[in-house]
Amino acid sequence: MKTLGPLARAFINQFQGGFPLSGRPFFEVAAKLGITEATLTQTIGELLDVGYLSRFGPLYDAARLGGGLTLAAMAVPEARFDAVAEQVNTLPGVAHNYRRDHPLNMWFVVATDTPAGVGEVLAEIERRTGLPVYDFPKQREFYLGLWLQLNDDGSIDTVPVPETALSPVRPLDADDRRIIAATQAGLPLVAEPYQAIAAQLGLPGDEVLGRLQAMLASGVVRRIGAVPNHYKLGLRGNGMTVWDVPDEQLEALGARLGGIDFVSHCYQRPRHDGIWPYNLFAMVHGRDRAEVLAKTEHLAALLGEHCRGHEVLFSSAVLKKTGLRVAA
Repeated sequence: MKTLGPLARAFINQFQGGFPLSGRPFFEVAAKLGITEATLTQTIGELLDVGYLSRFGPLYDAARLGGGLTLAAMAVPEARFDAVAEQVNTLPGVAHNYRRDHPLNMWFVVATDTPAGVGEVLAEIERRTGLPVYDFPKQREFYLGLWLQLNDDGSIDTVPVPETALSPVRPLDADDRRIIAATQAGLPLVAEPYQAIAAQLGLPGDEVLGRLQAMLASGVVRRIGAVPNHYKLGLRGNGMTVWDVPDEQLEALGARLGGIDFVSHCYQRPRHDGIWPYNLFAMVHGRDRAEVLAKTEHLAALLGEHCRGHEVLFSSAVLKKTGLRVAA
């Protein structure tokens, strides 16, 4: 964190979303930051090169895209762990994969451009590895949003992301999907990035802007901007806290945890008899494990007598992190 200068911090703090949909977006942002367009694109490129940003551009929502999304886990024998990770990671439907300190030691997100694709990917993983896969689809969302505030002293705060009203999702056509495929890995760092995408696809520039604006308004695009690598920036304690609470209290308790500023994701997910007793998941980030454990105790106090058990699964390695990939 201490290697980031004031410009990099200001850019990340202000533009994890809200990057303009316009002809010269870098010029507009540079003017707000008091720098030149060239300095801005160079800064973003450097942040990507050193890994402080995972990527820069539109962040897509698989569910609102009409696709499928789930969290799944496996108990992988230690002697086979690296080989199984490679078998899982080579599948394009696997968007993220983490090693976690738990008997269920491999946790991965499957994101596909059709709902049926999720089951196909999970079945293929079981076929390749010969190991059972436990599916934890999101049953209810209480909160989703991780926006970082990088402070001058090197500390990092997590800031709640305000909810916005979304318009209905219109059916996506072939050109929408071509735009998604062309931008899902990020925007080009050129003066007119949307025009460059348009030229690549053989579409008018105004049409690309209009389609992205419609997708942003409907939530197909969650936001456009910098995607910070929170681990690289200093939040090295990343704990998936899981809770066993009474089903009849789950909605109120999930809303309670989801309203805490240091919780970035909060969902209801299914139990698995004999394997997994937990029905409430909440992601907590901190500088180290001690900070995450202290925050977890705060959550336990909020749940009070309704908490019948909980664990914290720390991520000890990032095995894959690419996000949704849609074919053109």
